[in-house]
Amino acid sequence: MSDLRPREAVLRMAAYHPPTDGREGKLRLDFNENTVGCSPAVIAALREYTRTTALPVYPEYGDARRELATHFGVAEDELLLTNGTDEAIQILMNTFVDAGDDVLLLKPSYAMYRFYAELAGAAVREVEYLEPHLDFPAEALTAAIRSDTKALFLANPNNPTGSSTSLDVLRRILDRAPQAAVLIDEAYFEFCGLTALPLIGVYPNLFVCRTFSKAYGLAAMRVGCVFSQAGNIAWLRKAQSPYSVNALAAVAAQAAIRDPDYVSSYVAQVVAARDQIIAGLAGLGLPTYPSQANFVLFRAGDRAVPLRDELRRRGILVRDRGADIDGCVRVTCGTPEHASRFLDEIKELW
Repeated sequence: MSDLRPREAVLRMAAYHPPTDGREGKLRLDFNENTVGCSPAVIAALREYTRTTALPVYPEYGDARRELATHFGVAEDELLLTNGTDEAIQILMNTFVDAGDDVLLLKPSYAMYRFYAELAGAAVREVEYLEPHLDFPAEALTAAIRSDTKALFLANPNNPTGSSTSLDVLRRILDRAPQAAVLIDEAYFEFCGLTALPLIGVYPNLFVCRTFSKAYGLAAMRVGCVFSQAGNIAWLRKAQSPYSVNALAAVAAQAAIRDPDYVSSYVAQVVAARDQIIAGLAGLGLPTYPSQANFVLFRAGDRAVPLRDELRRRGILVRDRGADIDGCVRVTCGTPEHASRFLDEIKELW
């Protein structure tokens, strides 16, 4: 028998098991992905790139950094290209958090914050969203920040609640925690329009990340960005594997931002579908939570899991979030056509 043992942090942490198998051919309303696909401009750019001799060469990111920085309105040295938002979270942990350090999170929120905090061996504390409407716990979160808090991670809008908070509240949090790395995860920015990105020049401890996995339809490419002041980005780059973002992902991101009409058209469809789903569920007596993201969280009580399973049998995937919020289901909004199909099925089942 081997004496090999992993680190204690790995032994203690809960494994993450995303239910990603068997999704092909179904209406994917479970992972908040783009439900129609990326811009045709992305496909064209990838085809062109793969016709060149570039694949045997390690990636170069200069062109992508320059173009993305211009698109997002930041300096080139204020942006780091990452292998999805997950790598941004991991790099921040690796750069700023030692074993035993205090890390503050919200609950419920994106599972990868806790995942990487526990992997780092951090001492995790959580502040819960406020019942009955899962409002942002501004006062409780601000009060929970300590002088030894090393990092604070929050999504705005939040997943799985869909709620967001104001820039005034974010400023209060940043003022309260000058010693902590504060990450504002804006994965769902395109669906709400609220951003803390202009604040990176004001707060030296602020980091903002964006993803191309949602509105842009590039979830399979695993590409995102993290923004902060130049000195912070230099530290993150030092802690990042030099080629963690593949060249195809960088090409796809560049092509995606060159087609803003495609993204804005899709976002408009999602916002319309979001209103449609909220109204439809309300008509069935199913309570929903306010959402500024591309999904709606609703309460189905003890029928949540059977409802999820029956929808799957009918070819529609939704996500049971009962582990986070008892009796709740999350549905990605997609297009109005997708919303209609979902509502038609749930009317038959409910």
